[in-house]
Amino acid sequence: MRILFTCGREPLYVRNDVILRAIQKRYEVTEVSDSRFKSLTARSLRLLPRLVSALSRQDFDLIFVGFYGYLLLPWIRRLTDRPILFDAFVSNYDTLCFDRQKFKPHSLPGWLAFKLDQWACRWADYILLDTATHRQYFLETFAVPPEKMDQLYVSCNEALFYPQLPPTSPKKFRVFYYSSYLPLHGIEYILAAAKLLQYDPTIEFRLIGDGLTYASARRQAEKLRLTNVHFKPPVPYAHLPTEIAQADLCLAGPFGHTAKAQRVIPGKLFQFLAMARPVIAGDTPANREWLVGGQDVLFCPTANSYDLAMAILALKSNSRHRSELAENGYHRYQACAGETVIGQKLAKIIKKAVELPL
Repeated sequence: MRILFTCGREPLYVRNDVILRAIQKRYEVTEVSDSRFKSLTARSLRLLPRLVSALSRQDFDLIFVGFYGYLLLPWIRRLTDRPILFDAFVSNYDTLCFDRQKFKPHSLPGWLAFKLDQWACRWADYILLDTATHRQYFLETFAVPPEKMDQLYVSCNEALFYPQLPPTSPKKFRVFYYSSYLPLHGIEYILAAAKLLQYDPTIEFRLIGDGLTYASARRQAEKLRLTNVHFKPPVPYAHLPTEIAQADLCLAGPFGHTAKAQRVIPGKLFQFLAMARPVIAGDTPANREWLVGGQDVLFCPTANSYDLAMAILALKSNSRHRSELAENGYHRYQACAGETVIGQKLAKIIKKAVELPL
């Protein structure tokens, strides 16, 4: 089977990376991607001539449009009559109007975001989403036929994220979190939890990253006079496993109050579990699709700093429970979202997409 793979985000973006490596193991893949521009529009425009060339030179059995492929889809649809498998992954409408609240839902930009999602689902022959909860959202919001959609967890690169020895005799109990500081992440609740735990000098929070709500998070930390929180700049992707391995406890979330937080599973959650680290995760429908609270991870209500602080304190004082969570979470990851499992499920999804009547 010959597959053309393209994506609007960089190919090393976690979602694209896992999918691309999975299909390269099984099929003949031609990749058309670009990593040089931050702008999704600029990157997509740069890819179009290469897509035209690839589609005119070779006949493919399937066109796989990865994330973020919304701006590429209308052109690809006009260039080929071959099946298109589109990894929608996130909704523009949900992200821009409700999660980040950049536009009002009934404004012109809000309407355009809604239509972009809706039209993309029509242009594609088969659609991929990350969780069953997210799939249901697309079904209800954009009236996508259920037989046209499937679900595939994000997983992670297991060549980088694998169990390592935990920290030995730490002076501090390190609570680790990294983020691109999106609203759904709920960094404000982590900081408020840190304030509640500031009386315990043995607990420290290490927060890595930058992004949309970073400035407001720093202002909140200053207002709360936090002395147990250490903000660190983003680190290279390949350095993340070292940071995770040095943590006594990892916060996966999402902890935000937005509706989107209930539908997605953070990529970091797969990474933490793949490295057999104890994890506190947001108590959301998406996380509960595949994890058992108290057994694989410790669930904590979203948008609740007090419960998060109590969960951290409970695991700090119970090393046995931390070890059990780490072991069980690792096995759950391997059974439900490991790269082998994802590859097998993706092969079945591709078979469905190729066999669809055109």
